[in-house]
Amino acid sequence: MKKLMQGNEAVAEAAIKAGMKFFAAYPITPASEIMHHLAGKKEISFMHAEDEIAAINMAIGASIAGSKSMTSTSGPGFSLMQEAIGLATMTETPTVIVDVQRVGPSTGMPTLPSQGDILQSAYGRHGDTYPLVFYPNSVEECYKYTIEAFNAAEENLSPVILLSDGFIGHLYETVELEKIKFKIKERKTEPLGKGNRHFTGLISKNNIPATKNPEAYREWIKKAKERTEKTAKDYNFYEYIENKKADTLLIAYGITSRVILPLKEKYSIFRPIRMYPVLEDELKEIAEKYKEIIVIEMNDGQYKKEIERVLKREVKSIPVLGGTISLEELKEKWKL
Repeated sequence: MKKLMQGNEAVAEAAIKAGMKFFAAYPITPASEIMHHLAGKKEISFMHAEDEIAAINMAIGASIAGSKSMTSTSGPGFSLMQEAIGLATMTETPTVIVDVQRVGPSTGMPTLPSQGDILQSAYGRHGDTYPLVFYPNSVEECYKYTIEAFNAAEENLSPVILLSDGFIGHLYETVELEKIKFKIKERKTEPLGKGNRHFTGLISKNNIPATKNPEAYREWIKKAKERTEKTAKDYNFYEYIENKKADTLLIAYGITSRVILPLKEKYSIFRPIRMYPVLEDELKEIAEKYKEIIVIEMNDGQYKKEIERVLKREVKSIPVLGGTISLEELKEKWKL
């Protein structure tokens, strides 16, 4: 059955489908519709938290107690959640954090979309662990990749970030949810009160704090990294539109990937859906075919820096929103 649905609503419905039983959030534009949509759902426990710090900690606590959980926010709230995301990483607690991006820093431009949280999604917390990050570009994909975010969280025993933006979150499209293919991974760890698990932010060994033991940390970080690398291989999500006549590859994601879609008549397009870990093998193989690579994004070239790091070559940037150079100047600079 076809249904007119908003991106934020699709995230909420998908979370329930994935088995979420607890949701906590604080209202924030442009993510509030997720919270509004879930407020009346009898299938879940819902908490209107006093702030974003409380919301993420409630979600972590619910997950430790045995329930799949989620919270949603935008840039300012996402910043406040970083410490707790680190806690969930250390305690190996699966949960999903949805960040519907808006212009920052600080309160910024609350009603206008942005892609300014790309680097924060991967590197926002301290330490040497990095989460899986997904970024859909349609209402249907909001549904599909919310479910995949829950799956990845369960598989990786960690928080997973689902990025969106003000345009995707507020976009209305007709979808047929019954035709979307997915699998649901069930919880595999025992909840609090069963077995012997360590639930503080301290490094531990055999569930006993080991804060004076560097070797215990090396063992833990090695295990965490290997688990993330293994999990990521099951979520190699991307879209590649090849134009065999093109010598230029455009890279874009989220709403920007939709805006540039007509350019497929002249260029090839690569769209990462799994933003992190960066799709290194796929990018290297595809990029070899092209003389020029241009990243188009609503920030000051955040993902462009990641692409350059991976490919070890110059990558051009069109910063649609965050750049200090006009589009006309960019066209002249890069001879577009």
